[in-house]
Amino acid sequence: MSTFYVLDVPENTTIPEIAAQDPAVRVGKVGPYFRITSPGTIVVDRRATGCRHAVWYSVVAGLEESRITQQDKDALRVEAR
Repeated sequence: MSTFYVLDVPENTTIPEIAAQDPAVRVGKVGPYFRITSPGTIVVDRRATGCRHAVWYSVVAGLEESRITQQDKDALRVEAR
């Protein structure tokens, strides 16, 4: 299971919204964080989120048995370990 967390602040709300467009992705809440999970790889397109680079590169608050395999100007890719 691929899982990552994003702090629930106004600058980050488009991340879970875009991630949830994939039918395999589930978005929930744990305290002040969005928990984004999928049985497969999670890919979030940066341009679709509208995030500026400073927000984009600091958006991941934590990982759960997962690793980031891409985080660049194009996309965030999180995969299970």
